[in-house]
Amino acid sequence: MKQIFIYFAFAVLFVQQSVAQNITLDFCREKARANYPLLKQYDLIDKTAVFNISNANKAYLPQFSVGIKASYQSDVTEIPESLGQVISQMSGQPFSFPSMSKDQYQAVLEMNQLIWDGGITSAQKKSIKASAEADKQKTEADLYALNKRVNNLFFGIMLIKEQLGQVKMLQNELKENVRKVEAYLQNGLAQPSDLDAVKVELLNANQKETDLKSVLRTYLMMLSAFTGEKLDENSIFVKPVLPETTIAAENKRPEILYLDAQSKVLDSQKSMLNAANLPKIGLFAQGGYGRPGLNMFDAEFSPFFIGGLRISWNLSGFYSQKNNLQKIETAKKSIDVQKETFLFNNNLANIETQNEIEKIKSTLKTDDEIIQLRSNIKKASEAKVANGTMTVTDLLRDINNENQARQNRSLHEIQLYMTVYQLKNNTNN
Repeated sequence: MKQIFIYFAFAVLFVQQSVAQNITLDFCREKARANYPLLKQYDLIDKTAVFNISNANKAYLPQFSVGIKASYQSDVTEIPESLGQVISQMSGQPFSFPSMSKDQYQAVLEMNQLIWDGGITSAQKKSIKASAEADKQKTEADLYALNKRVNNLFFGIMLIKEQLGQVKMLQNELKENVRKVEAYLQNGLAQPSDLDAVKVELLNANQKETDLKSVLRTYLMMLSAFTGEKLDENSIFVKPVLPETTIAAENKRPEILYLDAQSKVLDSQKSMLNAANLPKIGLFAQGGYGRPGLNMFDAEFSPFFIGGLRISWNLSGFYSQKNNLQKIETAKKSIDVQKETFLFNNNLANIETQNEIEKIKSTLKTDDEIIQLRSNIKKASEAKVANGTMTVTDLLRDINNENQARQNRSLHEIQLYMTVYQLKNNTNN
């Protein structure tokens, strides 16, 4: 029973490892996005927006201020002595008005409570949200550029693996030809130089394999850095399913959404501009202690209190409101032009990519025919060499031609995948 359990555990582990080795394009793109440092920007944008909105809401909290003043003035208000004399004559008693001190002191605590700000706080919060959304869309556009880089690495790895497979086939074929030429040499049907020529081609194939493996390791290291996953030569890269090769009617590129978000930011700025020119209503209360208090003829320190309703309206904002609104409209038109230009260039790129896809498809149709013909020529050459009617050098040429034809087909196939996914990437569909 224990042995069965151990075998089962090893089997499960083997299956898990096998599954983990299958690398898809979608997997790489998702991992690259999650691993890219720029993704952290989303959280920073959200936190900043929360802080800014919280600050905007504090506009309706009571606002307190403290002021302390000590001053000396060269002159103060005085009542004419003649008026005091008149009062003395009328009352029959001596009378004089108190004089104000030239040194004055005051400590004041003031509270202001906003009741209505013309809608500027509401407009400000909408502007904050719109700006945060625009920043997110900008980040999304930057992250979207990763797709092309990941696509190039993924299909580059697939191409190199295909080429390594072709090189391996060539090596096996050349090894077989080394064996055949050695036999021909023993039977007097070949020269030692013929054997050397085959061995040289085998060495060239080995060098080609070494070079390809070096490039493959570089690509794997780069893709590992992007995805945060450990990828090596044993990783199995699965060919994706070819999507539709027609140009999508709707363009879903994040750059367009970013431009739309920028336009909404300008709309929110327009609302803030209009709200800033409306009157503000609030309550105020002021309490203090000083000399003089509210009674300017009282020479003693005394407390005082003032409260009431305050309406303020800054009319100077209307001087520049029209120009500021026109500046916003001009900026919106500029965004519309940018959007139109982007769609125009994107459409041209789509047309070019679509034509490239059709060209590669046509090329692939002839690649199979070329490979078949090159294979037939090679087989005929092998027979001629065996009969002594053709040199080994000519046979090697035909072998290389067949191998080159197979490599060309592999290249064209991967180019088709890259171009189709480029078309898909152009419209984000």
